[in-house]
Amino acid sequence: MNTIRITREFSFEMAHFLPGYDGPCKNIHGHSFRFFVTVIGKPLDSSQDPKEGMVMDFQQLKQLVKAEIVNHYDHALLVKKGCFGDELYKLPAFSNIIEKEFQPTSENLIIEFARILNEKLPENIRLHSLKLYETEKSSVEWYRDDQ
Repeated sequence: MNTIRITREFSFEMAHFLPGYDGPCKNIHGHSFRFFVTVIGKPLDSSQDPKEGMVMDFQQLKQLVKAEIVNHYDHALLVKKGCFGDELYKLPAFSNIIEKEFQPTSENLIIEFARILNEKLPENIRLHSLKLYETEKSSVEWYRDDQ
């Protein structure tokens, strides 16, 4: 039976900054991220299953990625843990702050997304690749085969 890849595109708005960086990204700034998720598997081969012929229902993939990533990171400020102490949380404008142990680069973010999705996908579906556009012309990619 054929192995097929399916891809779904997502978008979200998120702010971050890179403490210690030697360029303008050391300041808080935001991006309109575009995120492509590609999974791989074999189409269902059962006339008794309503998903016959599908690797995974696009709606199921959409719900998973939105619940685990988009809804969590959309309109959030991503920061490296400890970079502000407790002061940032006292400001009412910053109510959706995500702290991570890593420098909040797109490279580290896509690794985090791969970890999350690998844990949540159904057993018969594998994560094949991710592509995250930080700007219209700048993106990072993750491929299972490279790991």
